[in-house]
Amino acid sequence: MHYIHRDESALYYECGFSSDNAIFLRLGEEAWFITDSRYTVEAKEAVRGAEVVEAADLLAALRGILRRHHARRLAYDPKEWDAATIGRLEAKLPGLYFAKVPDLSHRRRIVKRPDEISLLKEAARLGREGFDAFARYLESEGLGRSEKRLHFACEGAMRFEGEYALSFDPIVAIGPNAAKPHALPTDTTLRKGALLLVDAGLKYRRYCSDRTRTIHVGDTLHFGDEQRFDSPKIQKAYDLVRKAHDTAIAKARSGMTGAEIDRLAREVIEKGGMGEAFVHSTGHGVGLDIHEMPYISKRGATVVEDGMVFTIEPGIYIPGEFGIRIEDMVVMRDGRAEVL
Repeated sequence: MHYIHRDESALYYECGFSSDNAIFLRLGEEAWFITDSRYTVEAKEAVRGAEVVEAADLLAALRGILRRHHARRLAYDPKEWDAATIGRLEAKLPGLYFAKVPDLSHRRRIVKRPDEISLLKEAARLGREGFDAFARYLESEGLGRSEKRLHFACEGAMRFEGEYALSFDPIVAIGPNAAKPHALPTDTTLRKGALLLVDAGLKYRRYCSDRTRTIHVGDTLHFGDEQRFDSPKIQKAYDLVRKAHDTAIAKARSGMTGAEIDRLAREVIEKGGMGEAFVHSTGHGVGLDIHEMPYISKRGATVVEDGMVFTIEPGIYIPGEFGIRIEDMVVMRDGRAEVL
């Protein structure tokens, strides 16, 4: 297969190195990593399975290689390349057909190798440690702090004081703000008895973790699944979300589509009378990117296989009142979902 990439995660997957100005080209058994002089020293040290080409004009270097090898068809992901750039390449390379393949790299990466699963498992373990560190902060000095200050503290806990990068900007939401699935931090302060939703992750050797917990802020504070809320309405919603989460993990099987796994979680919440409050998908793939294939959604047509890693994260959101989400990463192994 002949193809090109410029997305950094795609570059890293192909050859073990990336930069913000590079093109990866594969023509059958041969491959090239084209970059500028700022990155060639590191690239020559780290790139595997590809020839490093230094160029001031990356597209000109790409065209030269394609002409020399008389390429006739080249696949690319239209999400990585803008139409104007592809148009210029087509104009200067008559006879070469540029084939659009959406999610080209994600499709290649959808089934994780054993070494990738190990890295994702370690990312998830470290992510849990980050949550534990954040819980200790909340217990010692979190009360009275604003969501903005808590967000800052969560970032520090998940980064391990700069050791790791974040998978994404954390979500730290109190009470009514948690009803927004992607809530932004406000000046609302944390009080005893409040509901607190935290969604955060880190990167371990480029691989992401993703975890969400919704907790009751009481005399003791922890991110475990057992939570007891003062409000019966919140408790009912929490118990439904937890049951949906646990049911989807217990019943997911290799050979199901993403939509079928989504249905496992959604049916629990619907039977509990709160189906309209589950406003997003049940999960998404995780790897070098925080959102990858497969998508565990109503429209998820991908057949799930062993080696795929994705989240299970059902939720219930009541605008103006509260939001609840519980999320874990799983890997399909021996036909079943195993929590990482």
